[in-house]
Amino acid sequence: MQSETTNNSGTSLDSTNLLVFLFKWRFYLVGICFIAAVAAAIASFIIEEKFRSAVVMFATPQHSIGEQFYEETKKNDLLEYGEKEDAERLLQIMNSDRIRIRIIEKHNLWDHYEIERDTPGANTLMQKEYDGNVSTRLTKFGSIEIEVLDKLNTLARDIANDIAYLTDSVANDMRNARANDAFQYAKSSYHQVQEEIRIMEDSMGVLYDLGIYDYITQIEGLNDQYATALAEGQPARAENIREKMVIISGHANAFNKLTNLLEAAYDREAILKKRYD
Repeated sequence: MQSETTNNSGTSLDSTNLLVFLFKWRFYLVGICFIAAVAAAIASFIIEEKFRSAVVMFATPQHSIGEQFYEETKKNDLLEYGEKEDAERLLQIMNSDRIRIRIIEKHNLWDHYEIERDTPGANTLMQKEYDGNVSTRLTKFGSIEIEVLDKLNTLARDIANDIAYLTDSVANDMRNARANDAFQYAKSSYHQVQEEIRIMEDSMGVLYDLGIYDYITQIEGLNDQYATALAEGQPARAENIREKMVIISGHANAFNKLTNLLEAAYDREAILKKRYD
């Protein structure tokens, strides 16, 4: 019981001391609050008022050239929004020097931010000023928000819209460049296999001129004729047939090799033609 009485008395004394302290220094505390209020009011007038403009964008899915070339059936929805990786890729384009330089030059931000371009450290100052007024971020919904602050509401609006437009334009340029590379690759591959087929067909034409059309079928037929000629006692005819067999056999490897290569080339040509188309 004595312990509780002591603790309650201590709390009461602390409260009393605090009230005494506040009463004793009341004028100083009121003065400090007054000074803080005046400083806040002055700061509010000194700080430049800026307008905020924001644009929200969604990234589209990006598919690799390999998918376009080799997938027979596409399972992706053409109207779907991009994944987080697509948004991050678009965000990197948005924050690239290519976009920033075009925005600075188009809107003459050197004069607008009152930065002398030829002074030492001008680029650093411009970078700092630009980053302080222009920001981009990923939202929780997977979109990208562009936020621009400026003392001119029309300039804040125009910069935000131009960043969105230029980002989309740069992304399209990059996609078109990759697509053009893919087209040139498909074109050269298709024409190359066509040239290979032409050369092999010319070589087959030489064999055709020698009377070689189908090695296996011809050899089987000549063997039968040779055996028949010997059986009928026609040595001259049998010798003539044997000589033909020797000529055909001498080109057997070339004929078989060209036949196999042509079959493979025709298959490749069909695939490359589809890819090229």
